Amino acid sequence: MKKILSIFVVAFTFTCLNNLNAAAQTASWRQVVGIITAGNVVGVGSGAVSGGFLPWTTTSGSASVNLETGHIHFVVRGLVFAGGSPTITIGTPLPVTQVKATLVCDANGSAGAGNSVLVETPSVPLSSTGDAEFNGDIGPLPSVCSSEPDLALLVRASSFGGPVIEGPWIANGAVLSMHRDHDGDRDNDHDRDHDQDRH
Repeated sequence: MKKILSIFVVAFTFTCLNNLNAAAQTASWRQVVGIITAGNVVGVGSGAVSGGFLPWTTTSGSASVNLETGHIHFVVRGLVFAGGSPTITIGTPLPVTQVKATLVCDANGSAGAGNSVLVETPSVPLSSTGDAEFNGDIGPLPSVCSSEPDLALLVRASSFGGPVIEGPWIANGAVLSMHRDHDGDRDNDHDRDHDQDRH
């Protein structure tokens, strides 16, 4: 009887450990907001990303990243200029026509000899009303993305009506939280559904 009980305890412990490992760590941002300070730089060294020359604003957005599988989902609504110039119409996204999400891992460069690590999604269209979304896998992420707490998500301009470029960042994920389960994904799905219902 004791032997059977011991086997049961070992099997139960093994199952619990497997379930814990299977619960991949997820980073989520409850909002996506436009850049406030023009020209702000996020990241350091070879992983530094400069901000746009004018402020931007959004109406809503959210993002989540599975740090184990590399699955990223970001959505932004109403991403438009919050400042104008002789060539920019405030309240519109033009001339930006495509954007992409950029993860800045180890933002202060403490684990990478003074260099942050950048991971990017493919570019997606930015509509005339400032809406964009990406949902897909970009492959396994560098270990520093989960080992270092200073993780940032940026939305970068990637096309001005022509070829894809490495443009400035114009929005960022805000209110970061980390999860060892899928609660973050469910929360973000709820937020996105709520945003879409309002629109």
